[in-house]
Amino acid sequence: MDYNSTTPLLPKVQEVYIKELNFYTNASSLYEGGRLGAKKIEKARKQVASLVGAHQPKEIVFTASGTESTNTIFNTMIFEGKKRNRNLIVTTKIEHPAVIQSVKRLKSFGFECEYLPVTSEGFVNIESYETAMNKKPLLVSIMTANNEIGTIMNIKNLCQKAHAAGALFHTDAVQAVGKIPFNAKEMGIDYASFSAHKIYGPKGVGALYIKEKSPIQPLLCGGEQEFNLRAGTYNVVGIVAFGVAAEEALLNVKANSDTIKKLRNRLANGLLKAIPNSTINGPLSTSLNQLNKKNNASPALRELPNTLNVSFPGAEGESILLHLDLLGISVSTGSACASASLDASHVLVAIGLDPALAHSSIRFSIGMFTTEKEIDFVVRKVPVIIDQLRKMSPFYT
Repeated sequence: MDYNSTTPLLPKVQEVYIKELNFYTNASSLYEGGRLGAKKIEKARKQVASLVGAHQPKEIVFTASGTESTNTIFNTMIFEGKKRNRNLIVTTKIEHPAVIQSVKRLKSFGFECEYLPVTSEGFVNIESYETAMNKKPLLVSIMTANNEIGTIMNIKNLCQKAHAAGALFHTDAVQAVGKIPFNAKEMGIDYASFSAHKIYGPKGVGALYIKEKSPIQPLLCGGEQEFNLRAGTYNVVGIVAFGVAAEEALLNVKANSDTIKKLRNRLANGLLKAIPNSTINGPLSTSLNQLNKKNNASPALRELPNTLNVSFPGAEGESILLHLDLLGISVSTGSACASASLDASHVLVAIGLDPALAHSSIRFSIGMFTTEKEIDFVVRKVPVIIDQLRKMSPFYT
């Protein structure tokens, strides 16, 4: 129940990955083995480019993670800010830690940073956004889909407004790609970050979309790999497996999304029915109401098909997580990249939850290997745990 944290390898990806472990040649070498490695990488580049709707394959640069991809963009702004004589970075209060921390780092270089508020469902406050655009920012960075509550932003519209203000636009698309259709060309974005292990590929490999002619500076120097933009010996095994995962995602995104959404809705309705005073966080609450009223009519795509964030007042999130873990059920209380923190989720606080309620929240996220049997198991077990914890709480009535 924690697919937003990571995903298992698809059998086809695992097969290719194991096979490629026998390929040990440095892909930058000029002899036959190196040329073969380079050919494998270019095939994967085309596969990833097709998945994300790039104009052309060379707009894809392979990295070690989505986090590295994001850091590369913010590092570029240090140089670009001087050229353009702009120093304002605009983002939202619900971004992934990779963006939040990168923005904070730029402050030490003299940049101004503005964290935009969001609605109770996690959408960007448009009035605040337009006011920020009037300040002529250098870069706008807004995630395509939120990793905790699943909110899907209107990136195309936000990007158009940013470009009208002369700003560059980056989106963290790590949670979106493979779950919903994503087309960089159609959105008009300048940059986007991706990660293989969120789409049933291996960990340790990511990608960065850089629209042709968009400014870019390498984060890692010391080699000519990736068009002189990302030094370091190629992880051929990981890149090839990423390519296969991307190809499979492109083929199956619609079918997987429809199947997973039905399971997610089954989980949501089951928990809400069995547990009094439980509430859904994010746009799914509205979408489910529309769905149930319209006899299974499909509402507009406003949230990820696999993500469910629920608050259980009177039960502490970490306690719920540990009790579920004893039953073999893996969930999250927020972003996996912030799991060492005991602070309330910054995403839930940003959408208006008080810290106590935010601390009582659990994120369930499912995937293509999740079964109906597993959903029903969770629906049976969670209410028992919540009831036990509420009885122990001196504050819950």
